[in-house]
Amino acid sequence: MSDKNLKVDLVIPVYNEEGVVEQVHKRIHDAVASLVNEIHFIYIDDGSHDGTADAIRRISASDPRVSLLQLSRNFGHQAALTAGMDAARGDVVVTLDGDGQHPPEMIPQMLDLISQGYDVVQTQRMDEAQPASFKKWTSGLFYRFINLISGTQVVPGTADFRALSRQAVDALKAMPEYHRFLRGMVAWIGYRAIILPYRPQERISGQSKYSLAKMTRLAMDAIFSFSLVPLYIGLSFGALLFCLAGLEMAYVLSFWVTGRTSTLAPGWSSLMFVVLLVGGMLMALLGFIGVYVGYIFQE
Repeated sequence: MSDKNLKVDLVIPVYNEEGVVEQVHKRIHDAVASLVNEIHFIYIDDGSHDGTADAIRRISASDPRVSLLQLSRNFGHQAALTAGMDAARGDVVVTLDGDGQHPPEMIPQMLDLISQGYDVVQTQRMDEAQPASFKKWTSGLFYRFINLISGTQVVPGTADFRALSRQAVDALKAMPEYHRFLRGMVAWIGYRAIILPYRPQERISGQSKYSLAKMTRLAMDAIFSFSLVPLYIGLSFGALLFCLAGLEMAYVLSFWVTGRTSTLAPGWSSLMFVVLLVGGMLMALLGFIGVYVGYIFQE
């Protein structure tokens, strides 16, 4: 059983969920009703254009444990989660989406694991029974790529449905990045963690707010925030051009040594050498600048 003295904040970002937020809240409320912990519900309205905020105010009117944090515009899912964690004051912070796909019935188990000494209870999406889709394929490709180029290993299928100790939350709050990839940041802080598999639920209604453009932007944030490997590409390409310039020079010298210069196309060899040499120098210089900028970014 979880420690009854733990104060728990549930951080729930929502965006245009007017039609489902009250049903989702009832389900979350019922899932934690048996807990003796002090529970607070923090809803973050990420710039909704519908009546989501009004629906949350109706919930709050009948339950003083519910609070609403309304963002001035749509800043994105990761920013909304961050705003909620900044506002949370509990000993444990549980983050879950407000569309009903994250099963709140798992929250008591997650709190029990926190009580056992884990700082991070990270859920992992298990949907093998679901048919293959473009989103599922690109998600798998992304995790393989980010783990290949990054020193931080992110477990494939992890979701923003997790429980965090106060120590872990404070560590994340100390990282003021604008472009945030919380799944990677949670893995990077290195606190004691456990993976808890879950099967996603069907949305109560509506469609996912994560468009292809938003998923692409999240992937780019992850790649550029957790790896310097792309910055080394220019440096490596410059080194390759230097090698090709050297081979070109050796090729031309072999014709001079053997007296076959008449077979060389006039001006071609010198032009290729200059192009490869200058191109290599420029690419190497850009690579060095990129690496320096990368280290400055990390600092």
